[in-house]
Amino acid sequence: MVSNAGYGLFGAVEELSDEQIDRQIATNLTASIQLVRAATPHLRAQGGGRFVQIASIGGQIAFPAMSLYHATKWGIEGFIESAAAELAPFGIGVTLVEPGMARTNFGTGAFAIGDALPAYADGPSGSLRRVISGELSALPTPGDPAKIAAAIIAAADRPEAPLRLTLGSDAYALGTAALRGRLDALESARDLAHSTDADDALVH
Repeated sequence: MVSNAGYGLFGAVEELSDEQIDRQIATNLTASIQLVRAATPHLRAQGGGRFVQIASIGGQIAFPAMSLYHATKWGIEGFIESAAAELAPFGIGVTLVEPGMARTNFGTGAFAIGDALPAYADGPSGSLRRVISGELSALPTPGDPAKIAAAIIAAADRPEAPLRLTLGSDAYALGTAALRGRLDALESARDLAHSTDADDALVH
């Protein structure tokens, strides 16, 4: 079962409408959750199967003017990781596919954008609009869709489903930097974290 529905919603938070926000969450997050819920009884009854959830490296990183897109991608990452543990005893494997920028039609219509507010014209939201309109250089798109598809198929053929499949040199670089940054921040907060334990808590 492959879940691949989704699109991007761009713009500063203040530029997005309630309708745009609801539609983004319904398409990118809720629909994927409901697909897993609908298919699980059938896969469980047949003794196993495989879910492939097309996510994005946007589920590990965050850029300005893409907050709702990231919210849905981070959300599906958490849902799938939890569901994977629930489904494993039934022989159902789950894989999150985290591609970077690929040479698909995503950048030529598979997105929506909020109404521009003058206050954001010189910030990240305005810059993104200029990229989309062609006024600035387009973002690098190293990913080859055919190679990405082949990697997904090969992963689905593995006896054990990889939980995550990071595809694209940009996805690898961005994901590595983000994870290392979060780990460094966590390590720097170690003493503070331990200081908030109850006095009788075990020290690890």
